[in-house]
Amino acid sequence: MESLELADYREAVARLYLAPTGLVEFRAGRDKLFATHPQSPIPAQERAGFTGLRYFPPADDAIVEVVLRPEPGRLEIDTGGPDGVVRYTRVGVLDTRWGPLSLWWIAAYGGGLFLPVRDGTGGSETYGGGRYLTDTAKGTHGRGLTVLSADRVRLDFNYAYNPSCAYDSRWACPLAPPENRVAAPIRAGECRYH
Repeated sequence: MESLELADYREAVARLYLAPTGLVEFRAGRDKLFATHPQSPIPAQERAGFTGLRYFPPADDAIVEVVLRPEPGRLEIDTGGPDGVVRYTRVGVLDTRWGPLSLWWIAAYGGGLFLPVRDGTGGSETYGGGRYLTDTAKGTHGRGLTVLSADRVRLDFNYAYNPSCAYDSRWACPLAPPENRVAAPIRAGECRYH
């Protein structure tokens, strides 16, 4: 049953993100999950030849600790799919060396932190719609974004990843809103799929 497969996939993602492994092991585990799970975003017809995702080399300068500056706001993103319009509440703004980024809370049942980013590599080296650092509703806890205190977080762009729609058009994904688009290139994390 598709619903149970999807629940299993989300659980596998959460286990992967919470496992006490390093970046190399994490990436290998993600590649294995994408190659083998029936709910993988990789199209079924491409899985047999799938050899893994492409990543930038690990980069220490892609890891920063930043203060979360409170700034109220709301956002609505029309996914163009069955989820329709997804509503978010701004948790605050993170002033990074690449530019300010809004951290969002998904205003739906269960909620979750969401940090989409489109940087200067978007469209050429990485997915044009941007990448995610975290979407805790989907189980991506504690790698791209780690909460350090009530007003401070650690961002690790080595864990920036493509949304599912970057692999297959059957998925509809909320993309980085204008306030989360920065001109500076962030050459860390996952590269463009094709």
